[in-house]
Amino acid sequence: MKILVINSGSSSLKYQLIDTESGDVLAKGYYERIGIGGAFLTHKINGEKYKLEHDVDNHTDALKFTIEQLLNPEYPAIKSLDEIDAIGHRVVHGGDKIKSSKLINDEVISVIEECIPLAPLHNPAGLTGIKACQDALPGKPNVAVFDTAFHHTIKPAQYTYAIPYRFYEKYGVRKYGFHGMSHNYIANRISELTGRKDLKVINCHLGQGASLCAIKDGESVDTSMGFTPLAGIPMGSRCGDLDPSIVTFIMKKEGLTPDEMDKVMNKESGIFGISEISPDFRDVEDAAWKNGDAKANLAMDVYFYAVAKKIAEYMVALQGVDVITFTAGVGENGSEDREEICKLLKCFGVEIDPEANKVRGKEAKISTPNSKIEVWVVPTNEELFIAKETEKIVKEN
Repeated sequence: MKILVINSGSSSLKYQLIDTESGDVLAKGYYERIGIGGAFLTHKINGEKYKLEHDVDNHTDALKFTIEQLLNPEYPAIKSLDEIDAIGHRVVHGGDKIKSSKLINDEVISVIEECIPLAPLHNPAGLTGIKACQDALPGKPNVAVFDTAFHHTIKPAQYTYAIPYRFYEKYGVRKYGFHGMSHNYIANRISELTGRKDLKVINCHLGQGASLCAIKDGESVDTSMGFTPLAGIPMGSRCGDLDPSIVTFIMKKEGLTPDEMDKVMNKESGIFGISEISPDFRDVEDAAWKNGDAKANLAMDVYFYAVAKKIAEYMVALQGVDVITFTAGVGENGSEDREEICKLLKCFGVEIDPEANKVRGKEAKISTPNSKIEVWVVPTNEELFIAKETEKIVKEN
């Protein structure tokens, strides 16, 4: 099947056209500044990149222009729209009600709308992308693939917060977890690479946003993000876990509103907050390791400790671990980051090969033969996962 994968933002549209039989990406691109003036599409095909300036008022018009590029005779990805078998959509939140990928119908759309308070930035964007595809590609099946779905195997003892239970009953306040598509993809891929299904895996999805997931026999047991993607380890600009009273203390001292405090925790914290340099790990790493900046060094030390501590925590959740995997931007490309994290895990018998660890963005086993726990780098591929899920759902229906 040829699946068009859509990841819609409030003013953007990312897409990939994927052949699920070969796994080949036939074309991909990113439409930016939709509806706000100066819109442009970066379209990539056959190793060539085209920047096309084309103002559009909405996502439907953006998608129509994108489709024109897929059919463009100068660089065609397809000859006819008949070649597109279905559209797969990344949707962040399905709440308690949706626990797997779904063929989109009125009921599914209603649930996505109900979950807008849980994902106020992402779910409306997902709905916008769905409507655009329904308008621009009428009659084609649309499938919603949910970021929260993979974590529905987490048990109540892991997802329930120790606050009055009525807040869960009234507002759905519980751990949901995110990055589910990435964690699910890695769970499947590491099983293929090792030839084992009975694996205890701790996957470290490390990037600007980051989360860890404890996976047993292909199912999520626990994950570091919680009610929102703010929880867990420190990230590029997100604080991660902290004493809840810090929030009210700072709000009172600084006279901040809830929205202002939310901005502090999401946009001004993490390695950016400590280093006071940047939310980009590369900038902070350069400042720490090349320039000897004290705050940058501290930021990275806090980060490494938090990741290693969470890995140790998940050894308890899994009652052991067979494989630790690193994925996403920092996990796939940060050899120094992986080295520093694994140094903190030596007490568990983790030992990595310095030469093998030089890998960037490629699948590789980086632990030594003597290591008691295998350590792998496995690049994630959320778009391929969405395409495969879409193919499965369409065939089932």
